[in-house]
Amino acid sequence: MVHFEYSGDMLLARLSGEIDLKVADALRRELEGALDRYPASFLVFDLSAVSFLDSTGLGVILGRYKRVAEAGGKVAFVGPLPQVKRVLELAGVLRFCPLFSSWEEARVSLRGEACG
Repeated sequence: MVHFEYSGDMLLARLSGEIDLKVADALRRELEGALDRYPASFLVFDLSAVSFLDSTGLGVILGRYKRVAEAGGKVAFVGPLPQVKRVLELAGVLRFCPLFSSWEEARVSLRGEACG
């Protein structure tokens, strides 16, 4: 469901599978634990392996956005499949969080372009 990579002041959360009501509580706990352990200025969600995202899963992501932004940090997304990107677009998330094609692109660009 989630694998973390930490690089300097960036935390990459690689999500996979279906992010929905069934996994929301476990995902929330995993993300909160990672943010507690790694006080990152930048949180990047890699959504390239997410096949489905519902409103509950989106709520988990937005809750972490709120936490990071309130601490002065920034959040971005990497590589969602078309159906997941559509959810982000419909929810208006991409108006305040940038979307990158790769983790490398996010690492290079994020400091000046991510939301927060």
